[in-house]
Amino acid sequence: MNSRATLIPIAIGFVMTSAALQAAETAGTAPVKPAAEAALDFGNFSSETLTGKAWAAYNTKDYAKTKGYAQKCIDMYKVKAVEMQKALTAPATVKEEVFKSWALNDVGTCYYLLGQSLEAEKKPKEAIAAFKVLADSLAFAQCWDTKGWFWKPADAARERVKALEFDALK
Repeated sequence: MNSRATLIPIAIGFVMTSAALQAAETAGTAPVKPAAEAALDFGNFSSETLTGKAWAAYNTKDYAKTKGYAQKCIDMYKVKAVEMQKALTAPATVKEEVFKSWALNDVGTCYYLLGQSLEAEKKPKEAIAAFKVLADSLAFAQCWDTKGWFWKPADAARERVKALEFDALK
């Protein structure tokens, strides 16, 4: 059998056939998942699920999982989020309209969670970078608060950038 991996295109990328994966493992050329990603359960891979899992991990201060779920959402949906951002001239104000920008909202929220996690891990430069992507590229993202309103992660990100940059001057 050929030891080259056979890739099959699917909606979100490529997967290896089981026969190709087995051949690649035998040949020592199988793709290796990062240990942190291998330990995560991405559920149905929807942006909503990934964002929810990132929030849940953040709320328990599991920053490694928060970053893993957030990064997976960003990797999968950033292109769509940027497309949605470019189609807007201002943030939506009606709840139903806000929800139509699902990728923008979820990816924006995940950049915020990524920045918060990096900040909690005492990595201010990396946190600033994540916050700046959110503030500069996904400014109209909104996040639903369970208390009944939307808030703007980009506004919070701008505040964190100011604070972190100020702290760096000390």
